Amino acid sequence: MNKKAENIIVGISVGDLNGIGSEVILKTFEDSRMLELCTPVIFANAKILSFVKKSFTSTVQFHGVDKLEQVIPGKVNVLNLWREGVDINLGTNNEKIGEYAIKSFVAATKALKEGLIDVLVTAPINKYNIQSEDFKFPGHTDYLDQELEGNALMMMVQDNLRVGLLTDHVPLNEVSSHLTEELITRKIETVRKSLIQDFSIVKPKIAVLGLNPHSGDGGVIGKEEDLILKPVLKKIFDSGTMVFGPFSADGFFGSGQYEKYDAIVATYHDQGLIPFKTLSFGKGVNYTAGLNKVRTSPDHGTAYDIAGKDMADFNSFKEAVYLALDIFRSRNQYEEISEKPLKIKEKQL
Repeated sequence: MNKKAENIIVGISVGDLNGIGSEVILKTFEDSRMLELCTPVIFANAKILSFVKKSFTSTVQFHGVDKLEQVIPGKVNVLNLWREGVDINLGTNNEKIGEYAIKSFVAATKALKEGLIDVLVTAPINKYNIQSEDFKFPGHTDYLDQELEGNALMMMVQDNLRVGLLTDHVPLNEVSSHLTEELITRKIETVRKSLIQDFSIVKPKIAVLGLNPHSGDGGVIGKEEDLILKPVLKKIFDSGTMVFGPFSADGFFGSGQYEKYDAIVATYHDQGLIPFKTLSFGKGVNYTAGLNKVRTSPDHGTAYDIAGKDMADFNSFKEAVYLALDIFRSRNQYEEISEKPLKIKEKQL
């Protein structure tokens, strides 16, 4: 059964406390209408957020709780994960701050797994200061892939523009070796399923970009397209998935060709994210598709250079909240529709 919109609990990991995470979180919920859509729970400490709040203009009021059972709908809730003071020095990289960022993220992920929150929105972390003996992951996505069911895929979203990646945080000189039939098939299927259940697109069309300049130019500039991508994409297409390509990446976005497809799959990180961030105008969202739970985040980092200067644009974080809510509702609707034919069949039997 679908939850009422106002009862959707949005868990928020606070990110790097020396960055702009707290600022974009609190500015997002200054608009009281946001609280009509969901109930936010920030995994942090109320006193710390009160301290950070003084560095920028904010009128938002929040409610500190010690247990998730104490969360109040219609309020901005802060779950007190720790009691000790934290040395905040906005705009600086600090390993201790990285520990608190991960403490927040791990606790929020646990609550998501246990169904105590409905969706997770993560504020930016610093990938360097989070590393420790207990946390050896490049970022959020890899940890979520381990903890949740399914196969994670990084998908950037802004309205009808959706860009997925075959490889994400992989060095450029290793991308080619990662492009196997198994990986390509699995990633395309993840994109297809996500478009259907998360975005309510019945028969999605997917475009795949080539790895090499001019998509290999018939093997003159590289053979990955002819030897790997084309045969695999044909096999996937013949199985019933509307997948097309590989397309030459250089003109694909500038020509507007991307508008013909429900999702574009890039072969590597920058190939997809550079045009996406150029086109999304600071409102893009990073969505982790393919998992049994919903997680989104803004498309920017900690932005130490403007932290504490009241300059952070919160639109991307706000869009991340909106998208998490939309996908949560879409999944509920998809599950209801999928279950009804089974119930009818059972009655007939």
